[in-house]
Amino acid sequence: MIVDRHLREILSATFGPLATREDDDPLPGPRSLTILLEKIAPDETGDKIVDTAAASHFATAAIDIWLRSVHSFLISVSLTECSPIWASICGYYASHYSVRAVAHVLGFFQLFRKKKLVQLKVDDGRYICVFRKKAARSGEHQIYWRLVKHSTTCEGDDIFTENDQESEESDARHRNHANYSDHLFQYPDFTIADTSALKDRIDYISKIVFDAAPLPRIGKFPDIEFVQLIAYHRIVSFRRLLDETLGTENKFWMAHRNPRFAEGFMDFQLADGAGLSQLGT
Repeated sequence: MIVDRHLREILSATFGPLATREDDDPLPGPRSLTILLEKIAPDETGDKIVDTAAASHFATAAIDIWLRSVHSFLISVSLTECSPIWASICGYYASHYSVRAVAHVLGFFQLFRKKKLVQLKVDDGRYICVFRKKAARSGEHQIYWRLVKHSTTCEGDDIFTENDQESEESDARHRNHANYSDHLFQYPDFTIADTSALKDRIDYISKIVFDAAPLPRIGKFPDIEFVQLIAYHRIVSFRRLLDETLGTENKFWMAHRNPRFAEGFMDFQLADGAGLSQLGT
């Protein structure tokens, strides 16, 4: 991932106002950023100047959705044996939420009801929200992934893709197959994963290394190992991006980078492993 001047400007605008929080203050209420942007959205397109408090909502939105990603990943891992289909679906959402978190860090937000895409920009010390019309037939599972992949920050990182729904190796197609295809017949006896099994599974995932991005293969459905492996790497990539750009001085980020609900299960580390051949074939 590449950190350029533009990214640092956006991070200063969004995370800067939160830097002095002394403890783990609660995040804003549900739909806070959506409500704020809907109130100022023009009928068509246009720019609106916002204050630092509004800009910081992009940061809190990014953290909230990343925490949702981590939580979804834990759910996916816990369902590995008892429900391969839902392990695959939750693993996909762990990936999607991480990608969306990166998009918010980059200053992007989709207003679904207004059919607009919002981009936060910094111009001569002013914070400006640019409102554009959203392309027809383009939902958030295409918009956010495309914005992230085409950004200077992530365009050279194979962990992030455009989420092509037609490719044989695709996050979105794998999720769609689980949701909508008939005759899957992946229904094992239901068993509840114990704590040790959950820890061992995450430890196993964290130690795998690979030469190419392990995108889920439709021919290997439910391909849970690839689904969970790439989701884990996207989660860690987001965390490392903020660690690199914000350091240890932003108290807001430091309060959230180790979610309490994940303590004892994952440490967000990547270790040398056995390589791609260790995965299911």
